[in-house]
Amino acid sequence: MSLSEALGSANKQDPQVASARAQLRAVQQRLAQSQALFLPTVNASASYGQQWSTINANPTVNYASQGLTLSVTQPLFRLANFSALEQGRLSVTQSEAVVAAAQQDLLLRVAQAYFEILISQDALITLRAQERAIGLQFEAAKRNFEVGTATITDQQEAQARLDLTRASVAAAQNDLLTRVANLGILVGQRPNKIRAMVDGLSLTTPKPFEEADWVEAARTGNFSVIQSLLAEEIARREIDKQKAANYPNIDALASASNSKGSSPFQPSSKVQNNALSVQLSVPLYTGGAITARIAEAVASLDRSRQEVETARRSAEQAARSAFLGVSSLLAQVRALEAAVRSSTLALESNELGYQVGVRINIDVLNALQQLSSARRDLSKARYDALLAGLRLKAAAGSLTPDDVNGVDAMLKTERPVEIPLDLTGTVFDLPVKIGQPLRGR
Repeated sequence: MSLSEALGSANKQDPQVASARAQLRAVQQRLAQSQALFLPTVNASASYGQQWSTINANPTVNYASQGLTLSVTQPLFRLANFSALEQGRLSVTQSEAVVAAAQQDLLLRVAQAYFEILISQDALITLRAQERAIGLQFEAAKRNFEVGTATITDQQEAQARLDLTRASVAAAQNDLLTRVANLGILVGQRPNKIRAMVDGLSLTTPKPFEEADWVEAARTGNFSVIQSLLAEEIARREIDKQKAANYPNIDALASASNSKGSSPFQPSSKVQNNALSVQLSVPLYTGGAITARIAEAVASLDRSRQEVETARRSAEQAARSAFLGVSSLLAQVRALEAAVRSSTLALESNELGYQVGVRINIDVLNALQQLSSARRDLSKARYDALLAGLRLKAAAGSLTPDDVNGVDAMLKTERPVEIPLDLTGTVFDLPVKIGQPLRGR
């Protein structure tokens, strides 16, 4: 399962993205409701009545009446409807931004879960390679003690370090299983194979190279900023809508009705009535309700403006932190690459010194621990740098699946999810091999 495949699977079944899409569909129906305010409404009604009357103690008269009415109302001028329609359009755009933000967040969550598996794998691989190397050193110390060329302390030190490493291996194995389960929840299935970063691949710095460019892009392109700007415009339209309540409304009305019935005074009658009119309504006094609603809308607009500023500051901070994080991690990668090379040489030198008697066993074990830590930290720094680059683009609102494809190009080394107990001869052996000086005499 590549990172792109994981994202595709997660996008089909992620509840957060599905919720955002459902919300968009709901808001689209609100827009249809706003558009309906400009269209005519047609109503039909029917009635049937039965009455009994007694006049001057005469026998009771029973008579019935029936009626059918069809009416049409066509708004001609309702100023508030224009604001409601614009609010509906803005709400759809805002919901689309919510969907885009949810998809972007899903991309980051999938990438993080994917990289966490690779980081956990590399940590476990390094520990198992370290366990194998310490085992060889333990056997060498044991043989040296048996022939009298080393003290029991060398053997005990190697045994203690081996036991600690085995405990770390068990913890790392559990961590890997947890990371795999986390990705499985996101994508809907447990992956059997994933892809790791190609060895020796150089990571590039983000473009543009200036922090200010990313901060400025985040101020305008961040999805949280876009949503808050749209919310501000919707609040501004709400003021216009409430002010429109002071203006007259003009409607055209047409109706047609048929009725028939009888009464004590008219045995049988049939009436047909048609009407066409224009109706003007003007609010004269509403008890201050319109004024209060306008004041409420103004206060809501002020709140929306403050939320825009809050979103911009958060976006700026996220972009700044991500940019500095990428720069720092790339520097760490370069430093750790040098540390791995120097630690490898140090391990070989200490092993050689141990074999000729100028170094003790603890020196070799410490050098081995240093190399293992450098390899583990290098792996983590590389994947953290990739994730930080994605977070930087997300802060600017420019993160797309194409960026995932670019990362996928760096992840070409296919490997099983399960790490074997013995790395010898497996795909996990060569990339994490810890020197070759740890051998018995």
